[in-house]
Amino acid sequence: MSLRTLPTLPLLLRLALFVLLLGAADSLRAELPTLRLSVLQFGTAHWELDHLERHGLDEAAGFDLDVRLVANLPASRIAVSSGDVDGAVVDLTWAQARHAAGQSYRYLPYSSQLGDVLAPPGAAIRDLEDLRGKRIGVAGGPDSKSWVLLTRAAQAEGVALEREAEVQFGAPPLLSQALRRGQLDVLVTFWHFAAELTAAGEAEVALPMASLLARLDIPTGLPILGYVFHDGWARDHEALVSRFAEAVAQAKRELRDEPEHWATLRPLMRASDDAHFEALRQGYVQGIPEPLDAQRIQALQRLLVLTGVEPDAVMPASLFVQAAGVGR
Repeated sequence: MSLRTLPTLPLLLRLALFVLLLGAADSLRAELPTLRLSVLQFGTAHWELDHLERHGLDEAAGFDLDVRLVANLPASRIAVSSGDVDGAVVDLTWAQARHAAGQSYRYLPYSSQLGDVLAPPGAAIRDLEDLRGKRIGVAGGPDSKSWVLLTRAAQAEGVALEREAEVQFGAPPLLSQALRRGQLDVLVTFWHFAAELTAAGEAEVALPMASLLARLDIPTGLPILGYVFHDGWARDHEALVSRFAEAVAQAKRELRDEPEHWATLRPLMRASDDAHFEALRQGYVQGIPEPLDAQRIQALQRLLVLTGVEPDAVMPASLFVQAAGVGR
């Protein structure tokens, strides 16, 4: 029976019933398990999780999402390592490094996007040998996934970029500005910063990451970014991890199939114009990974070996979450 069906009740009684109903709703919400996630304030995962929360996909899946925004990747990694949060979005290579250090994490695929190797418009850089002697900016540090793959592909062609190029590591915004000013010849950066530069006509793709993966015999579309949860915590919260995976898959489906949702996300994306906005939207959609199976997990493990991990030390298949995919 709703309050609308009781128009004759005294006003005070109706208000009392309303308060009771609110209290009951709060009580039900309080019973839901809370999942605390740390993500970058201006990172792409924030878009996905904002949509998930805004549309109540967490409550529909039986949990309450608590997003903790941070300014940089190290802060997010520290938060999940220390237990201040339950999970975070990290590179596969970071999860592997923690596994090697004795602190294993469960890995739920988030995105397969990799930033292409960029150069100023018209630059004569079309092959790996063209990188010799060039000033190369790399977003992040030496363990940046795109940089590791680029150096491995170059090594296969007899090019040692660590010695034969001038390499500068730094924050993505600063490196983007350095490329604009002509202080860099080549830029290896995160995909959404690459999308901004190419959409504005300030850079062009010199070496597509797909071609580098092909040279290394690695399939494209592998989820090199993922949500991670400490393995011990995940074992104690298997149902919660599964519910989160379901909610994330639903969010990805809606963002892929219903473009109207992106209007509410645009303020988070910091898109300077429509071209940049559309490039970011399409980049996110293109990065939605396929579900993991045994073959794709083996490909991820092979990728880790290429980064220098000993074959018997790679993350085991049990750490990769084989959740249902987004579907078509």
